[in-house]
Amino acid sequence: MDSEANDFQLQFETLQKQDMHSSNVRKAEWENMARLCVKTCRMDAARVCFGKMKNARAAKALREAEAEPEPEAQVAMLAVHLGMREDAENLYRSCQRYDLLIYFYQALGEWQKALETAETHDHIHLSTTHYNYAKHLESMGNKTLAIEHYEKSDTHRTEVPRMLQHDASSLESYVIKKKDKDIYKWWAQYLESQSDMDSALHYYECAQDYVSLVRLYCCMGNTQKAFEIAHTTGDRAASFYVARNFERQKDVKQAVHFYIRAQAYNNAIRLCQDNGLDDQLMSTALLSNPQDMMEAANYYKKKDIHMDRAVELYLKAGCASKAFELAFATQQFSTLQSIAENLDENASPALLARCADFLITQSQHEKAVELLIAAKKYHQALKVCVKQNVTITEELAERMSATASKDLSEEAHKEVLERIADCCRQQGNYGLAVKKYTQAGNKSKAMRSLLKTGDTQKIVFYANFCRKKELFIMAANYLQSLDWQKNREIFKTIVDFYTKGRALDLLAGFYEVWAQVEINDNQNYEEALNVLNEAAKCLSKAKDSSTGQQEARLADLKQKIALIKTFVRARRLYAENAGFAVQICEALLDEPQLDKAVRIGDVFGFLVDHHCQEGNVQLAFGKLQELHKLLPAHNVRQYISQASLKALQKGMAEIGVTPGTL
Repeated sequence: MDSEANDFQLQFETLQKQDMHSSNVRKAEWENMARLCVKTCRMDAARVCFGKMKNARAAKALREAEAEPEPEAQVAMLAVHLGMREDAENLYRSCQRYDLLIYFYQALGEWQKALETAETHDHIHLSTTHYNYAKHLESMGNKTLAIEHYEKSDTHRTEVPRMLQHDASSLESYVIKKKDKDIYKWWAQYLESQSDMDSALHYYECAQDYVSLVRLYCCMGNTQKAFEIAHTTGDRAASFYVARNFERQKDVKQAVHFYIRAQAYNNAIRLCQDNGLDDQLMSTALLSNPQDMMEAANYYKKKDIHMDRAVELYLKAGCASKAFELAFATQQFSTLQSIAENLDENASPALLARCADFLITQSQHEKAVELLIAAKKYHQALKVCVKQNVTITEELAERMSATASKDLSEEAHKEVLERIADCCRQQGNYGLAVKKYTQAGNKSKAMRSLLKTGDTQKIVFYANFCRKKELFIMAANYLQSLDWQKNREIFKTIVDFYTKGRALDLLAGFYEVWAQVEINDNQNYEEALNVLNEAAKCLSKAKDSSTGQQEARLADLKQKIALIKTFVRARRLYAENAGFAVQICEALLDEPQLDKAVRIGDVFGFLVDHHCQEGNVQLAFGKLQELHKLLPAHNVRQYISQASLKALQKGMAEIGVTPGTL
């Protein structure tokens, strides 16, 4: 290929040099060079060759061919103008430009090849090819074959009548043979132009062109037949023509009837208004478009009659505000209620608010709330909910929240959310209140509402989720109200939450409560002492913001620890030195603040047990009597062991004291 290209370039340059030095280079030589351009696809050289050949037509075609995207298609055009038909055909096929190949065949008069190529490769141009072939056949006088190809190109309805218009008998035969409605119509119009009305009517009927039938019968004065055709067929165009004819004849009712059948409602409405057909006007307007409905409603309103119809038409036309105003002005309360119940968020806010006010007077508060929300009157809607005890469901709350988020600023939206939550809390819907308070960013109120639910699991989760000191403290305070003594997890959570909330003073208070429980329920002073020591540590670390009260509290706690510690020491020493332990307990009874730390009954119980073990029943009984005087409202038996009680009963029997004294 490179050698061929080099040879061509050498020949081309040689021919150019010869042409420069001598004007005797023949046209045939340049034409031969142009043919070589086809073989080598050298379009640049071909332009020079055509210029030297002074072939302006070919040069123009070559410039136009350059618009084609395929190089082969450009070269094929060069081959066409050089008479290289076989090369042109091969080039078009190689680049699959079958459209250009079809035009090429048509230009050569090779119609069969053109049709075959279109049928096989290019269906888009098949109809056009049939049409062009039919035109060619018509020009050649072969009308029979031309008709066939006009039909294949689907242009026979206009082209065949045009071609045969000067041969009426052939045309009529073709019309009868084809039985095509469009051709029937064309032939009927032709016959009408020739004043052959009867034949025209026949073919209009064959074409089912009812409007033309009606028009022709009216022109012939046979309006009854025209009326029957329009009535029987229901053709809209025919009905309209008949209606116009009746209107010209001043037959208003028939004109209105046929205008309605033609669906020309505005014409029917116009006639009804002009001729006072108020009843028919309503039924016609309801069939029409909103603009015509508005026109009819305005007509009733202007005449001050049938206001209920005017209201209905305004509603149907989509103008609910006008319908509401007119119904309110004419005191159509049942209609007002219907309007209000069927309104949605697409209505104007002013109309929604007015309808809501009306519904409130009719005690339809739920629907009124929905309309107020749609009207963006959120605070007013919530007031109605609270005042009229309308339950705020989750769906209602979400709708209000979603609408408010689109229309209000962030601050105003939060205010609405908090107001919704307030209403939910007032209605006892604490779960929904928690959700809305959280969305509003008020987590403290959310926790207060959550505490109302008593759902411990959710309370613990919410506190951990929010991680706010205040919420940890609130949750811990709530957990103290539960049976934390029996549930170790709750106990741990209380301690954990007070610690996370940095409420060491409250944690100390919890430890004090725990210590008291150990004393009251279990008489476990050792555990109570350990717990109070923890309480003292917490209280000493806590910040004092109460102007010295915390120091006083810590001092009281230390005193309590000291007293309990003394009592615990006495109990521990008893096994080794019972006398010294008894002395310690006797000394404890003289402490004025003893009962705040150690139960007096437990100290007396210790002494009674000791005296019973020593066999000194009288001293034991004396201590018991002393305890009775100190705690007259208490059952002192709870402080005495069963062994000591039995010993006392036995000893008292021996000294003549009855058992009922205990």
